[in-house]
Amino acid sequence: MDKPTVQDIFLRFYPRYLEQYHPSPQQAKTANNIINCKTGAYGANVSVCEDCRSIQIHYNSCRNRCCPMCQALPKEKWIDLRREDVLDAPYFHVVFTMPEELNPVIYSNQSLLYNALYHAASDTLEELSADEKYLGAKIGYLFILHTWGSEMNYHPHIHAIVLGGGLDGKKQWRDRGEEFFLPVRVISKVFRGKYMETMKGLWKDGKLEFHGSAGKYQNRYAFQELMDTCYRKEWAPYCKKTFNGSGDVISYLGKYTHRIAISNHRLVSMTENTVTFSVKDYRDEGKWKTLTLQGAEFIRRFLMHVPPKRFVRIRHYGLLSVRTKAKELALCRNLLGCRKYLSELRGMKSTEVLKHLWGIDVCSCRSCGGRLVASAPKYPLRI
Repeated sequence: MDKPTVQDIFLRFYPRYLEQYHPSPQQAKTANNIINCKTGAYGANVSVCEDCRSIQIHYNSCRNRCCPMCQALPKEKWIDLRREDVLDAPYFHVVFTMPEELNPVIYSNQSLLYNALYHAASDTLEELSADEKYLGAKIGYLFILHTWGSEMNYHPHIHAIVLGGGLDGKKQWRDRGEEFFLPVRVISKVFRGKYMETMKGLWKDGKLEFHGSAGKYQNRYAFQELMDTCYRKEWAPYCKKTFNGSGDVISYLGKYTHRIAISNHRLVSMTENTVTFSVKDYRDEGKWKTLTLQGAEFIRRFLMHVPPKRFVRIRHYGLLSVRTKAKELALCRNLLGCRKYLSELRGMKSTEVLKHLWGIDVCSCRSCGGRLVASAPKYPLRI
């Protein structure tokens, strides 16, 4: 068969997955959305050509943020709006990671400990950047949570896009040029302390749950041993200068914002029992290789990365926070002498965006090129 899609895999293996596992309501909803996406289950738009009278049907998508068929348009529209927040200044990419020993506890308490990850990372950047020893300014940064590694293993971490300068107490621009202003080793120690302190507080207040392999940590001595192990380990944030200016920032953001655990282009093949997909082996200089899993195991790994209901994965802080960015970014532009980059897609309808970005004209007849007009409202198809 041709290269499979994630939808093909769910259609074949989801019943087998249900024989072995019990998905959460959010995971079950995501699975059903992917299975029914663009099949007619969510309705369709029926159009008729004014010239040749041919009928064309466009099936509606599920719009689930974990569906690989529904990310392209939201990503492009979101990225385009972020263009207006970009300054002509250095930007840096920082990744906040945690020891894998914490993974079972984090998975058992996703909303609580994902939020704790955001708070610890944000407090770290805010505290250190405000220190005169490093920068002495209020900076702006954007956080994006990912919970997967290349093999779809559970690996929660935050990608931070950090503006390489900010406003000091006198509302003057301050930066350190092309070099990142915070030592990675210092970030590691401060971040570790803040996150671990939050975890201990949640455990002390009885707010943590322990399921599966995390069950042993209900014992206070086992939990304390886990804390001691994590304190002894070096937490390894990663930082690199990534771009300077609007064009590079926008293209770089697109790699991370609406990414899901695996996209269709990484799928290689599917048999009656297995799925093969490409993975990047970071233990071997990042070479691309293939990995084969049982179909039910592929789905189990995929659904591990469905975020909690209404969980916000992309968050803005400092100069980029929604409440203050209009005023403070305008001031930064004046101080830097840079222009404001304007959105290209603001105000466009989805049909116009499709034509503008990819040359897809859904209002044009595929048979004769004539103009399509809606012949009926959206309706659910019984198939």
